[in-house]
Amino acid sequence: AAGDGGVLEVQDLDNDAVREGIEELVADVVASVLAGGSVSFEVPSRTASNQRYVPELDRIVLGSKVSSRQLLNTAQARKTAITTRVLQLLHEVLRKGIHITKRDLFYSDVKLFKDQHESDPVLEDVACMVGCSRTCLNVVASDKGLVVGRISFHEAGDPIDCRRMGVGGKAIPPFIDKITNIESDADFILLVEKEAAYMRLAEDRFYVRHPCILITAKGQPDVATRLFLRKVQAQLRIPVLGLVDSDPYGLKILSVYMSGSKNMSYDSAALTTPDIHWLGVRPSDLDAYSIPEQCRLDMTEHDMR
Repeated sequence: AAGDGGVLEVQDLDNDAVREGIEELVADVVASVLAGGSVSFEVPSRTASNQRYVPELDRIVLGSKVSSRQLLNTAQARKTAITTRVLQLLHEVLRKGIHITKRDLFYSDVKLFKDQHESDPVLEDVACMVGCSRTCLNVVASDKGLVVGRISFHEAGDPIDCRRMGVGGKAIPPFIDKITNIESDADFILLVEKEAAYMRLAEDRFYVRHPCILITAKGQPDVATRLFLRKVQAQLRIPVLGLVDSDPYGLKILSVYMSGSKNMSYDSAALTTPDIHWLGVRPSDLDAYSIPEQCRLDMTEHDMR
């Protein structure tokens, strides 16, 4: 991991480098035990107190604080056991050169993990410990995002034309590193918050009249959609327009695309797309265009929090 001014940022590493990183972590533990110590890991802290927004970078980053996870500490014994098991499973996946889903990982040892909420956070911990992005661990989430319109690319060598993938378009694959040869004549990327709005635009073939690429993550953006958006925008160098609701949820979704999320703050450099232009009604438009009261919704206490 690269630490700069108290900031931890991970890198894209190849299979061999990640596997060696895991082996070094385990070798350190073995050396500690042989020297009379116990099983323990130094884990970068991903708590809110170790995350901050850096204006110069315009994104959320992870600080350099670390915590010790020890097997002989009764409060940490279970988490340490889970960490050890996840390291073992990941090493096997990397050695075989295959990809699995987060669900597959959980089912590899249900008796220990008990719940996927126990194994998922440890994946993020291991990525921070090794200093690689989570995708480098060869563990992916299920398909969620969609893309349709004026873009074509190769996925693992297979040609994909997103104008000929049916009304709903193409599912954004979790293996973003397998996407190559991106080509497009689009003028812009239209990033849509709601799946319903995306389907309306896709069904009307909006991208035919207005040369563009339509992308949605069906609400809160997943890692694959954020990686895909960044990769496409970086290669095509065209504007990204964000069509989101003018409410706290819509603005939160927009901010995750632009500045990153706290959960993945250690990998924000690879997951953020700055300079997204916000489309849609703004709060200031309500009075400017005399929007009637019956078309407005009061914010709830939950919205304000």
